[in-house]
Amino acid sequence: MPTLDRRTLMKAALLAGGAVTVPLSPGSLQAQAQAQSLSWAEQKRHASVRGVDMAWHEVGNGDPIVFLHGNPTSSYLWRNIIPHVQHLGRCIAPDLVGMGDSAPLPDSGPGAYKFRVHRDYIVDLLEAIGVTERVTLVIHDWGSGIGLSYAQAHPDRVRGIAYMEAILRPASLPPVPEPTTGLFSVFRSPAGEEAVLQNNVFIDQILLGGLDLYLSDADKAEYRRPYLVPGESRRATLEWPRELPRDDQPADTVALIREYTDWFAASEVRKLFVRVNPGAILASAEMLDFVRSFKNQTEVSVFGSHYVQEISPHAIGRALARWLESA
Repeated sequence: MPTLDRRTLMKAALLAGGAVTVPLSPGSLQAQAQAQSLSWAEQKRHASVRGVDMAWHEVGNGDPIVFLHGNPTSSYLWRNIIPHVQHLGRCIAPDLVGMGDSAPLPDSGPGAYKFRVHRDYIVDLLEAIGVTERVTLVIHDWGSGIGLSYAQAHPDRVRGIAYMEAILRPASLPPVPEPTTGLFSVFRSPAGEEAVLQNNVFIDQILLGGLDLYLSDADKAEYRRPYLVPGESRRATLEWPRELPRDDQPADTVALIREYTDWFAASEVRKLFVRVNPGAILASAEMLDFVRSFKNQTEVSVFGSHYVQEISPHAIGRALARWLESA
């Protein structure tokens, strides 16, 4: 069974963008979270979706601009980017179900937070709050999968898609093999429950460890806040790495990703590709060649690793504003 060691944690943190930090004790986490201003949480709006309370941040008026985060972040990821474009439309940044301030699923457990489940909750939320036409999607990580699957199903509603570090996998490329070493092999094994549900490794090591010098103590506390209680409160952050396609598994998620990837590549929808350099997911020559073949696309390059919004938020915000204004 895979085990966690310092070398493995260091490698994972470097992928995210920085140095590994030592996790704080539960008592320190509680005190830090209580000291953190709740202004971001208090600004959020709430709606019941399928009987579950869903939260989102909203500012501005006009055509909707929807910001979708991935794992293990929340709408907080977009806090420094939204101000650049809030004069250009109705900016909406939801928290995925079981993440941020959106409530957990009542039947939380292994397999509860599948990709299609997250997608369906976001689709229903957008319907509930009247986001049904002239939508611009700004997407990252698993938020890209949710946004692209939505756009594939409702192309008439979408006027543009800005994407960065997106989860794409064309059928033309061979499947990525199952990892045998490193943290993702741990997450996808029975050891994942201890690593994530008990030790909060995805938050403390991959996200915060990798971004240590780019985040204030208040930022770190906000990212930790939804996951202070060990156990099922952290389930979504464990389920996501188990949804990543490896050796064509899990089959249902692989099929959805290939479908929206092939649709996106062929679509005439207006696109902004935010090339993250050096990046992590969209960094290989074969993937860059693939995405650069997309139609009706503008490309910009910004410095950063996977969680680039915490490293180059203002560059992203300015690029997004210019792209939106040029429509």
